[in-house]
Amino acid sequence: MVKVREDHPVKDDGRVDIEAWLERFSSTYDLRSADLPVLQRACEVSLMAEEMAIAEDNIWAAGTSSFRTGLEMAEILADLQLDIETLQAAILYRAVRENKLALKEVEAKFGETVAKLIKGVIRMAAISTQLNDSEESVLGLLSQEQSDNVRKMLVAMVDDVRVALVKLAERTCAIRAVKNIDEVKRRKVAREVADIYAPLAHRLGIGHIKWELEDLSFRYLEPDDYMSIARLLDERRLDRQEFIDKVIENLNSELSASNIEANISGRAKHIYSIWRKMRRKDIGFSQVYDIRAVRILVPTVRDCYAVLGIVHSLWRNIPNEFDDYIASPKENGYRSLHTAVIGPDRKVLEVQIRTHSMHEEAEFGVCAHWRYKGADDESSEDSYEQKIAWLRQVLEWHEELGGHPLEDDLSVGVEQDRIYVFTPEGHIIDFPHGSTPLDFAYRVHTEVGHRCRGAKVNGRIVPLNYVLKTADQVEVLTGKHESPSRDWMSPALGYLKTGRARAKVQQWFKLQARDQNVAEGRAVLDKEFRRLAMDELDYDALAEKLNLVGLDDLYAAVGASDIGVQHVVNAAQKMLTPDETVEPVVSLVGRASREHHDSDLFIDGVGNLLTHIAGCCNPVPGDAIMGYITLGRGVSIHRKDCHNILQLQNDEPERIIKVGWGEAPQSLYPVDVIIEAFDRHGLLRDITTLLDSERVNVSAMQTLSDKRKNTVDMLLTIEISSFTELSRVLSRVNQLPNVATARRKHD
Repeated sequence: MVKVREDHPVKDDGRVDIEAWLERFSSTYDLRSADLPVLQRACEVSLMAEEMAIAEDNIWAAGTSSFRTGLEMAEILADLQLDIETLQAAILYRAVRENKLALKEVEAKFGETVAKLIKGVIRMAAISTQLNDSEESVLGLLSQEQSDNVRKMLVAMVDDVRVALVKLAERTCAIRAVKNIDEVKRRKVAREVADIYAPLAHRLGIGHIKWELEDLSFRYLEPDDYMSIARLLDERRLDRQEFIDKVIENLNSELSASNIEANISGRAKHIYSIWRKMRRKDIGFSQVYDIRAVRILVPTVRDCYAVLGIVHSLWRNIPNEFDDYIASPKENGYRSLHTAVIGPDRKVLEVQIRTHSMHEEAEFGVCAHWRYKGADDESSEDSYEQKIAWLRQVLEWHEELGGHPLEDDLSVGVEQDRIYVFTPEGHIIDFPHGSTPLDFAYRVHTEVGHRCRGAKVNGRIVPLNYVLKTADQVEVLTGKHESPSRDWMSPALGYLKTGRARAKVQQWFKLQARDQNVAEGRAVLDKEFRRLAMDELDYDALAEKLNLVGLDDLYAAVGASDIGVQHVVNAAQKMLTPDETVEPVVSLVGRASREHHDSDLFIDGVGNLLTHIAGCCNPVPGDAIMGYITLGRGVSIHRKDCHNILQLQNDEPERIIKVGWGEAPQSLYPVDVIIEAFDRHGLLRDITTLLDSERVNVSAMQTLSDKRKNTVDMLLTIEISSFTELSRVLSRVNQLPNVATARRKHD
């Protein structure tokens, strides 16, 4: 049913009377007295921002009042019993969204939480704006798959349940306000609400918002059907009310006799749900059983089933019209008993039976659950994290996303989260986390991937191994001819995340002429062996070890990407170290740079120093820890909150070291690496930052600059665990701007 908007109290000059509104608001929603000044300040800031915008002839000022919209949003959210930060965010949101108020100012005046909520809602609004600009949305042709993807994208962006709720309140205000605007805009808002936000409210279980959004959007999208059903309901309203009153009287009498406390009321059937049932079951209005309906609220689940027995003893139930959503709740958590019976005067009646708490959840959904979950300790961070984790479960739209090959799911292991990105036309495509513009190109079309030469993300040129994020808009730049790069197949360079795209690149190289593959394979292997300083290899023996007939077959297999370069390098490594019980890298790199004692615990940051666990606090793996250098007993490991370590920080700060729990360490080996580059500002910083991100330790470094040629040669000694790691590090260094070569030094 359509909800009537309540006017705000105004002064003689026509301005909203904030004090009168707050007084009515606090009495209606049982607001704490301590919250009133905070809420009043938000109202004053929002009103002042709007009045300044009008004075400056702001383009938004001529439209709907952002201040009044904020008050209306706060009323909707207060009805859901949300906290004071959410109400503040609601009042201020439209002012920030319409550039009347700066987000930094909000953060300074109202705190980080309020600012983060508003920022989250603005991100959701940006998705809707981009979607509405697409041709399909304008024409009302948005597919079910695209609607699902939009909802999944919105969910992926929500880090706080309250963000989704503020956005729902804002869209509720928007659909209420479109009655007198241009029909095209009205239908666009209605379509967005019907496709995106009414289903979102349903998933969150917020019944009374969902029903209003459905009825209003239906009213503007299908006006003839809406008015037809509304007239039929109006014609029978008086008769229906008399019938319901008689039913309630009968039920009250029977339940009182059975000593069951119950709250019984008539239940209004929403116009959209009537129309949907008529369409789904292909029936007429007279065959919709639940137009006459009552709802019975009782204290316990046992009472629910007792009442069901009484109802069925009073009137004959209709076969196949009973649903037990208590034993088998709906996917959004809805619980209730539904039954249809032949009631008084042989008229069909629907009866819903539920407990008071079930009714709260049916009306307020996630809000009711969120409030109950935090009731024990609202200040607890753990409790808050549980609420967010629960929200993530509620918002899981489909267990199977579909539309992507099985190997994609296998490649991301247990991580099922996806990212959702826009095409230039406004379509939404989902990918595994870590996907790149090149994955996007191959998803669009194989030929687009083969001809890909660059990409733009949100209008800016980015590298092809740029990691995409949810809500990015991606545009592929293509050349005239197909020419994939063999570098795309290297996992170390991060060009391709999806197995589907890698398979397409591999297939392309397979189809190339053998002579070209031989030449390409020879060039690739020679370059890699030179870079790793792997000399004196018996190439024929290497081919035989890989089950290939000869050297040309080896080159051809590498050139066609049938065999990866790293696979060949690993085979060569084993050839140079016949005794496979010895770490293969030893013969190529040298002796181990570190020795580690056998232990179940490993402490990062102490090197070869002796360590022991402090008896005063007994830290265990997972605790935040610090180290103290003792006299003669090595490093003592304490919990960060240990009173002894806190005192030692004040008394002897120079003997405190940063440590952390580590995994069982691998043997590491020193390798000399030569980097030749054209000198530039920040080159050394970029190299050391990259090595740090790869968790590679640098034990020595020498640099030699030639100012005349503007070049620099660097000799670094780094510690690595295997040729695989060395190859990856050298590949990444080679990608840095101005680096000519990065290779292992020959002995």
